[in-house]
Amino acid sequence: MWNHTRFARLTGIRYPIVQGPFGGGLSSVALTSAVSRAGGLGSFGGQPYTAAELVATGIEIRRATDRPFNLNLWVGDRDESLGSFGAADWARLVDLFTPYFHELGLPLPERPTELGPRFEDQVEAIFAIRPAVFSFVYGIPGSGILERCRALGIVTLGAATTVEEAVVLEEAGVDAVVATGLEAGGHRVSFLRSAEESLTGLVALVPQVADRVRIPVVAAGGIADARGVRAALALGADAVQIGTAFLATEESNANALHRERLLSPSARETTLTRVFTGRLARGLRNRLTEELRGHEHLFAPYPLQGLLMRALRGYPATEGANGELQAHWAGQSAALVHHRRAEELLASLVRGMDTGFGQRDNA
Repeated sequence: MWNHTRFARLTGIRYPIVQGPFGGGLSSVALTSAVSRAGGLGSFGGQPYTAAELVATGIEIRRATDRPFNLNLWVGDRDESLGSFGAADWARLVDLFTPYFHELGLPLPERPTELGPRFEDQVEAIFAIRPAVFSFVYGIPGSGILERCRALGIVTLGAATTVEEAVVLEEAGVDAVVATGLEAGGHRVSFLRSAEESLTGLVALVPQVADRVRIPVVAAGGIADARGVRAALALGADAVQIGTAFLATEESNANALHRERLLSPSARETTLTRVFTGRLARGLRNRLTEELRGHEHLFAPYPLQGLLMRALRGYPATEGANGELQAHWAGQSAALVHHRRAEELLASLVRGMDTGFGQRDNA
C-alpha cells in the first residue's frame, strides 16, 4: 500500500501526509488536531510563542486528539547581522515605510527592544509536551537536545533546502528530513548558504536527497493534490508535507482575506521577498512586494523587519487591514487549492492515492 512508508511507521501515522507548520501565528489547534484525527501528521508552528504558551497549546491539542502531532520551532531565531544594524539604519528603514504608515493613519514605530522568544527557552516546552514529532528549521539543535528527544521517544525532523543540508542533518543524528523545494510557500529555511543560493526545485532536490541519506525523506513544495503526492513518492520520498492547501482551510489561523486569495485566480502570482520579515519567503504578489522591489538593502535583519511590519499590521496579517500591505504566504501550487475544510482535503488526497486519480474533478 502507498501509505505504508518508513515515515508513517516511524511516526505512527496512518497516511504519510504532514500538514506544514506555519509560523507567524498562522497555526491553530483546530487545524493541527483535525489533520491528526484524519490520519495525517498535524503540525503547529511555535515560532512566535513562549515556552509557557507552547505548553498550554500542547495541552489543548492533546485534548482535541490522541493521535500523533508535530511541534515546530526555528533554531535560528536571530540573524547574525542584527548587531550591526544601527540607529541610522533603522531611521532609513522607517523613512522608507513612512508613506505606508501615513496612508494607514498609524504612528511611526520606535525601534523595538524586545525581539521575541529564544529557541533555547522554547525548546523546554518540547520536553514538557513530548509531541510525537519535533520538527525544526533554520539549523540543527545541539546534540544534547537531540539526545534528550531520543530518550523521550520524540522523532526529530529537520528541514533542508539543499542536499548538503540534508546530509549534515543526518550526520547530526536527526531522524528524518524535509526536502523543501523552491516552490514552497513561506520562508526559505536555508542554513548552510544564503536562501538565494539554495533555490533547488522539488523534482531535482528530492531524488538527490534520497540518494544521499538513509533516513526517511519528506517532500515539501508545490504539492497540493494526489498527483503531487504520487510524484513525490515516485521520486524517493517517504512522505509529503503540504502547507498552502491546508493554510487555505477554515481551520487555519490565516485571516479571511488570506484564505480567500488562496482560493482565487490571484493565487497564481507568487513571489520571493524579504519585505515582510527580512528573510526570504514566498507569498502572493501585492502592492508592497512590487513597490519595494529593489530596496532590499534597506530592510532590517530578522526579526527586526518583522516587528516593523507588525506595527504596520502587515506581519502577521490581521483582519481588516490592507491586504496589499500584508504577508499572504503561498506556494506555487496555490492555483490547485480548492478545499475549505482540512479533513476534506486530506480525504481527497487519500482517495486520489487509493484510486489512482488526483485531479481536481476527482476530489
